Amino acid sequence: MKHRSLLFAVFQLFYLNVVTAQAPVFTRDDTLRGSITPERAWWDLTFYNLKVSVNPAAKSLSGSNEIHYRVLKPNTVLQVDLQPPLLIERVEQDGQALTFNRVGRNAWYVTLSKEQRPGAREHITVWYSGKPLAARNAPWDGGFSWAKDGAGQPFVATSCQGLGASVWWPCKDHMYDEPDSQAIAVTVPEPLMDVSNGRLRRTTDNGDGTRTFEWFVSSPVNNYGINVNIAAYAHFSDTFQGEKGPLSLDYYVLPENLEKAKTQFQQVKGMLEAFEYWFGPYPFYEDGYKLVEVPYLGMEHQSSVTYGNGYRNGYRGTDLSKTGWGLKWDFIIIHESGHEWFANNITYRDIADMWVHESFTNYSEGLYTEYHFGKKAGAEYIRGCRGNIENRSPVTGVYGVNAEGSIDMYYKGGNMLHTIRQVVDDDEKWRAILRGLNRDFYHQTVDGAQVEAYIIQKSGKNLQKVFDQYLRDTAVPTLEYRVKKGRVEYRWTTCVEGFDMPVKVTLSKGKYDFIYPTTQWKSSPCKLSRNGSFEVAEDFYVYSKNVDAK
Repeated sequence: MKHRSLLFAVFQLFYLNVVTAQAPVFTRDDTLRGSITPERAWWDLTFYNLKVSVNPAAKSLSGSNEIHYRVLKPNTVLQVDLQPPLLIERVEQDGQALTFNRVGRNAWYVTLSKEQRPGAREHITVWYSGKPLAARNAPWDGGFSWAKDGAGQPFVATSCQGLGASVWWPCKDHMYDEPDSQAIAVTVPEPLMDVSNGRLRRTTDNGDGTRTFEWFVSSPVNNYGINVNIAAYAHFSDTFQGEKGPLSLDYYVLPENLEKAKTQFQQVKGMLEAFEYWFGPYPFYEDGYKLVEVPYLGMEHQSSVTYGNGYRNGYRGTDLSKTGWGLKWDFIIIHESGHEWFANNITYRDIADMWVHESFTNYSEGLYTEYHFGKKAGAEYIRGCRGNIENRSPVTGVYGVNAEGSIDMYYKGGNMLHTIRQVVDDDEKWRAILRGLNRDFYHQTVDGAQVEAYIIQKSGKNLQKVFDQYLRDTAVPTLEYRVKKGRVEYRWTTCVEGFDMPVKVTLSKGKYDFIYPTTQWKSSPCKLSRNGSFEVAEDFYVYSKNVDAK
């Protein structure tokens, strides 16, 4: 999903200095957006049929959405979300107009007339229109990006993670519930085209200077993963022979960048090869893989990954790890595509667990590097990213109010996973865990606790305190040590209560072995060798401190 720029990180540092002295204050709107309200809980989303006309000249849109659902228990009020300045014009069920009213800023309560019987399959149709929120700095604040290509043609795209899909279309805007499939029909002026998620079913010339592009997503899809990308695109394609057979690869770019794209996008096959090795088959063979140029940096829209990294390696030409390895590959191609496994296949139920998306996908950058350049290179890249960790607030956010955790969900989360790999100390088992996550949580929404429990179970390691330390605390565990009569004594400090993570250290020169510290002083099983020094293996994200040193 979204990756924040270095400028944004500086802004966040300023913001945290101002506000962290007091507890966050949440409003009713936050609860309506971020919780499973009674008006959401009684119905199970099954299908969206979204139809929207986009007018780039007026920066406006109008359309409708059929919201199909299965009744779980009787109720007469259904919550739909749509953010201002967009307005709902009318709502119908079975051709009958329904009453509706806005509750707070973004929620709309629709009052149903017919009896809602458990097990029944129903739908409502919502018509809406207006000028959607324009993104000021996509994708971080989200909305519509209205731009022009080099020929002066409209170049338009959406992005809305965190802010919510309801910024541009009416939906059940909570991550816990996904439709089983979705249709997306987008009407645009000629000669523009729309690229959205899934596969293009048909293109219709409407005879009025507009065309309609009808896309269909056959897999469950999260709301913010749905996107509209509008331009006078050039298209080329390829095929990847993957674990589940041939996977279609489609690329949509501005004509002025076609030749550059044909070169830069060759990295896609290497990305798929690496990630299928580590995570299992690409999760959306039925819907294909697309990489689409947009007027912002990029995002992980399901089967319609967006790209705006300027056709250069690194993150806008820089290496976030400062090791050199990050310039060997295009950050947006690798990172945003990695989200197809962690974000789009496995999706958080609450944005407070956004680490499930970002920690694993940050970690995937190191795994990609390892696959193509060796284990040492991958580890160096991950360790290099530690310089970006802030440790100012926890990785996890506040549940039930649409509040994500800190920016440390990226680099700290990636280093947490790299550290856990060292604790597991079995690369094949670790790879099996990563593949197992994508198999056993295939096309599902999850709580972060489920992912933690899965890794604990499959690794056979008691890692709960490790997760508590790195996800829910800001301190980095410090291994204090001292030497007495040739033996090293050690303990964990600056850590959560009960922290007992094993760690590899040297007691003799060049040889690493596990020790099992707790928060109480313990002694090494053997003496420090004459030419040895006590060092912690650098792949563990911990600090060490010689308390005898002056």
